[in-house]
Amino acid sequence: MSALSLAVRDSNTMLRRNLLHARRYPSLTLNLLLTPIMLLLLFVYIFGDVMSAGIGGADRSDYIAYIVPGLLLMTIGSTVIGTAVSVSNDMTEGIIARFRTMAIHRGSVLVGHVVGSVLQSIMSVVLVGAVGVAIGFRSTDANVLEWLAAFGLLVLFAMALTWIAVGMGLSSPNAEAASNNAMPLILLPLLSSAFIPVDTMPGWFQPIAEYQPFTPAIETLRGLLLGSEIGHNGWLAVAWCLGLAVLGYFWSTSKFNNDPT
Repeated sequence: MSALSLAVRDSNTMLRRNLLHARRYPSLTLNLLLTPIMLLLLFVYIFGDVMSAGIGGADRSDYIAYIVPGLLLMTIGSTVIGTAVSVSNDMTEGIIARFRTMAIHRGSVLVGHVVGSVLQSIMSVVLVGAVGVAIGFRSTDANVLEWLAAFGLLVLFAMALTWIAVGMGLSSPNAEAASNNAMPLILLPLLSSAFIPVDTMPGWFQPIAEYQPFTPAIETLRGLLLGSEIGHNGWLAVAWCLGLAVLGYFWSTSKFNNDPT
């Protein structure tokens, strides 16, 4: 077999291993998934009328349309925290050290984690999206190309955050530390345009909300699904995704190859 065939075979094996772990121990994923769902229900049914008036909407349905794109991206940030914990567990429990003694492609261990996490993120997004549809979210203006672009953005964003989460997991001494280190991935959406427009925030806070990866990605997804203006947010979102993916990849591979354990 060629080197590429061996790498693909070993990566596929590691992917099956990670998906099997996720199926056998679903509690972590479900706990992380509950956060965006609870926030969605809380902001729609408790604050929906007030928040809708704040964004100039006529009723609660306008705020549902506004908030769902942000919650979908927040779901990705929440889901990949489980990846950081899983990678940290592999490192501290010694299974990575054993893999290094076996005749397998070194990169397949990380590839299995990344691909598995991206798949779990997309499935989580589908579940949260289904909850959004159930409570009234509709995307009637998006055509097929815009739906495909939205799906591509979600996959690209999931891959970028997953590589960052893998780096956090490899750099953490234990699973608890990995979970804490990855918390910014779920806190950043709270400081973005996910819940209210950036221009309604205090002036000193607006740069914090605007110049971070979640806001341009949220505005791009919102534009694709709802037909609102995307402007420069499209290329900013792609640039953030590619930059984070490259940073996370080199951080993760460097840490994985240099770690003696």
